[in-house]
Amino acid sequence: MPESSTFQRADPRDVESIDAIIAAAYHVISGPAGQKRDWNRERSLFYPGARIMPTASVPGRNDVELEPQMLDVEKYIARAEPLLQQGFYETEIARRTEEFGRIAHVWSTYESRHDPSDPAPFMRGINSFQLFNDGNRWWILSVYWQHESAEHAIPQKYL
Repeated sequence: MPESSTFQRADPRDVESIDAIIAAAYHVISGPAGQKRDWNRERSLFYPGARIMPTASVPGRNDVELEPQMLDVEKYIARAEPLLQQGFYETEIARRTEEFGRIAHVWSTYESRHDPSDPAPFMRGINSFQLFNDGNRWWILSVYWQHESAEHAIPQKYL
């Protein structure tokens, strides 16, 4: 078992398959306004040293449109918690998976809503998950994503 000061034991159902860990990753960040997210569950999905990398514009940078923000799990939680408290539901709408041995790469297209009953998403994008199976469970090594924009529409093959 990996050693980490923030290691949390996972619910075996969350990490028994690729489907399960991807579903858990979406579920843990989703919830109504004011609901505290289960950050220990979030931590339990990630291999120690894992990276969570939103692709975003950087204030004060005019030389690049977008660049990855390299966050560890704790920095992601600090960044995301206030945003998710406004009501946030992210659901997977399509997936492409490549797997070899104990590694997998998942392209997961998502939609985001403030409430599940919202008629249309306020945002869509693609999450790129890198996964590892240690023989007992799946781990997220990294999540790297980009939101859809007018300049970067989601290609049909990912829908």
